Amino acid sequence: MLNKHTLKRAIDICGAASGLIILSPVLLVIAIMVHMTMSDPVFFTQTRPGLNKKPFQIIKFRSMKNSTDASGKPLNDAERLTKFGNIMRGLSLDELPQLINILKGEMSIVGPRPLLYDYFPYYSELEMRRHEVKPGITGLAQINGRNNLNWDERLKMDVEYVDNWSILLDIKIILKTILVVIKRDGVKTDGHATFLRLDNYRKNSLYF
Repeated sequence: MLNKHTLKRAIDICGAASGLIILSPVLLVIAIMVHMTMSDPVFFTQTRPGLNKKPFQIIKFRSMKNSTDASGKPLNDAERLTKFGNIMRGLSLDELPQLINILKGEMSIVGPRPLLYDYFPYYSELEMRRHEVKPGITGLAQINGRNNLNWDERLKMDVEYVDNWSILLDIKIILKTILVVIKRDGVKTDGHATFLRLDNYRKNSLYF
């Protein structure tokens, strides 16, 4: 009988492979639209911490232009985010290339979102445990408020997932994720085009 870790990996492979095949026309259209609205490169890649903090290159569709001000400094996220990029984020379409990360074994369908190494100094010892499982495309925080949760709540749910994950829980999260995406619940925090960075959030709070 397969143990739950082997079964989770099998589900990841089947889900990611099926997704890439079924959604290939959608992926092609998105790639063309990104090229037309933002030029190349079509994909955004960045080093993120994976299982046990091991680095990997996350793959997303680009949603922001590389616009700068007169001094060459990048404009803020709200100014660089394009209309098509905003649509992609609202429907989570920018995350679809991460199916490749799943096939490579770097990510899972369900798990804590892979964040930035820049955030490491701002995690508590308990919150750092979010790296004890593979990062995922969706997780508990994404189905329980998404970007409308503050960082303390999101990271608490990540650790809750680590402590309680099971195949049944993963299936429930996947099914609820579909509903959340359709309803576009918690796409962004009120008044912000993108979510406030953890380092800025913790610098401006009494947490540390």
